Amino acid sequence: MTIFIGADHRGFELKDQIIEYLQSKNIRTEDLGNYEYDPQDDNPIYAQKIAQAVLQNPDVYLGIVICGSGVGVSIAANRYKGIYCGVALNPDQVKSIREHDHINILSIAADYQSFDEVKKMIDIFIETPKNQQRKYLRRLKIIDQENTSVHPVRT
Repeated sequence: MTIFIGADHRGFELKDQIIEYLQSKNIRTEDLGNYEYDPQDDNPIYAQKIAQAVLQNPDVYLGIVICGSGVGVSIAANRYKGIYCGVALNPDQVKSIREHDHINILSIAADYQSFDEVKKMIDIFIETPKNQQRKYLRRLKIIDQENTSVHPVRT
């Protein structure tokens, strides 16, 4: 398993802590930036890099993206078909979104979570298998269909 990780300036310090934590557990990581603190950087750049890396082999690769709220990087990562990025709120929610929504990228809000909380959520993200029940697979198929809407807009 390889975990790709990226963060903007608001998640920069947390990213380095997470990499050190994962490496202490003998988990291979690849840092995709930012490589130096830059208060003017743009979080979609790092989310895009992570999404593209995970898509190279989604059965083996996972990703972690970090920004202040966790939302900006999640929006950017989810623009890629086959990427399922969820914002981590707490360990129970991470277990649910990994099992049911098959997230392959975990989005972390650097401004709102302690490092201890983050470590628990990452452990759950890595250890939780994806539920293969038909209803969950069906939902992913609906998400991946292009130009479809569950409830078409009427004009």
